[in-house]
Amino acid sequence: MLQKTSIYRRNLPHIHPDGYPIFVTFNLIDSLPAEVVKELKARRENEIKTAKSEEERYNIHKRYFARYDEWLDRCENSPRWLGTDDIAQIVAHEIGRLDKERYFLMAYCIMPNHVHLLINALPIEQLQHNGRTANYPIADSMRFIKGRSARFCNLKLHREGGFWHHESYDHYARNEAETTRIIHYIINNPVKAGLVKHWKDWKFTYVSPELGEW
Repeated sequence: MLQKTSIYRRNLPHIHPDGYPIFVTFNLIDSLPAEVVKELKARRENEIKTAKSEEERYNIHKRYFARYDEWLDRCENSPRWLGTDDIAQIVAHEIGRLDKERYFLMAYCIMPNHVHLLINALPIEQLQHNGRTANYPIADSMRFIKGRSARFCNLKLHREGGFWHHESYDHYARNEAETTRIIHYIINNPVKAGLVKHWKDWKFTYVSPELGEW
């Protein structure tokens, strides 16, 4: 069977090969200074222009993905609504709600101003059978998660307006070793940020029991 790959872009490129886990980071609105986003985007695109191979381009995207995450951990003046249990719980519920319905939920971590998520989309044929397909299944799943959680979180916070930054940052895990590395990266984000000493002490970190002990 030929492998299907979804490729689309808004401000960032999104490459989603069928059957590969996708590591997604999405963040609250105004959680990164506009000048930082602009600078990181410009540097990334300049490096990609001179890349000589697909391997090099992949590593550039991955490196800048990590830089965005470092900035998110550093921006203490950004909205931090997800640091409140009842708000984080809404997001956790919306992520879990689509497990086995649109994807296999492998891991997530809900930080005060952003979310890390590792999922593997269900086959497109199964989504078609359920009547919930789109040309870009991962993008469609993110639309469901972000749309519903934004509505419920805003109600809880008694606010109106944008909740999530419109763009998500993602890349795919090419093999089992990289998938393992990504899971460790996700669950240790609160430790790296100095919020807890052990990843299991962070309330809104999850690894699927089907993946064994961590």
